[in-house]
Amino acid sequence: MTIFCSHCHRPLQAEMSCLPTRAKQAPSASRPFRSTKSASKARRDQINVELQALRSLLPISAQEKERLSYLHTMALVCLRLRGAQLFPPGLPSPAGPALGTELLSLLPGFLLVLSADSKLVYISDNVAQVLGLSMVELLAQGDTVFDILDGRVGEDVHKKLLLAREEPGREVTFVSEMRTSKAFRLQHGGNRVVAVCGRFVALHWPPSPSTTAFLALCTPLVQSPTDGEAASQDDVFQSMHLLDMTFIDVTESVTYHLGYHREELVGQSWYSLLHPEDADLAATQHRAVALSVGAGPAAGTAVLRVLHKDRAWTWLR
Repeated sequence: MTIFCSHCHRPLQAEMSCLPTRAKQAPSASRPFRSTKSASKARRDQINVELQALRSLLPISAQEKERLSYLHTMALVCLRLRGAQLFPPGLPSPAGPALGTELLSLLPGFLLVLSADSKLVYISDNVAQVLGLSMVELLAQGDTVFDILDGRVGEDVHKKLLLAREEPGREVTFVSEMRTSKAFRLQHGGNRVVAVCGRFVALHWPPSPSTTAFLALCTPLVQSPTDGEAASQDDVFQSMHLLDMTFIDVTESVTYHLGYHREELVGQSWYSLLHPEDADLAATQHRAVALSVGAGPAAGTAVLRVLHKDRAWTWLR
């Protein structure tokens, strides 16, 4: 059967057509090339101008402003915006109007304020005395409390904050290593162990996640001596126990830390001195030590609250 072209009515072989193909068509006029380089530069310049304007509004010294990177600038701006939302004009700041540098230096630690979703809202300036990092440098780690804590305790801290948020006014405490400067780590052999004690407070009524803040005091715990330092008699005390953790002997330096004399502790259970919230952690370490008998020392350390003779709680590592 012969197939004819519908255009010129000539016989065709296979499926062909005498119509001009796309490749044979005359090329269309090319569009003029427009460079976007100048537009991109104009946008970058405008962003830089806006960042400089934001930096100039930050309530910090001119010397600190000069050292701010874009990341630090935006972190500080976000911190101030969260603070303005929780503490609008007319409402006292978390540190109070008269709490200056001299009074902050008298605190055993630094003040920390978090939003309901664990975002950093306020860090007192004396944080540098505890962690070796200024507020600006600390914000470079991230914008949540979990970014400045040791990641291994994240789940436990999340549970504690959730409990405190569900029961406003209830005090919760957790211990964690906080990130420090390189100079601090070189001097002390690691990050700083800090006890965070605080509670959620409703700043406005009716309370809501946007008007609730976690106010806390972060107190550094005594650092254990580094490998290059010798521990003095007052730095540590040693104790011996039965398998059920009953005291059978303890060094006399325990009086310096807990106020007890050796004779008062021999025969008592270690667990009778522990804070109820720390009993599970102590039991976990107890099992780890029991399982490691004959196989080397148990890995890890624990920071626990132990009852002082004056009925106060003392942190021990």
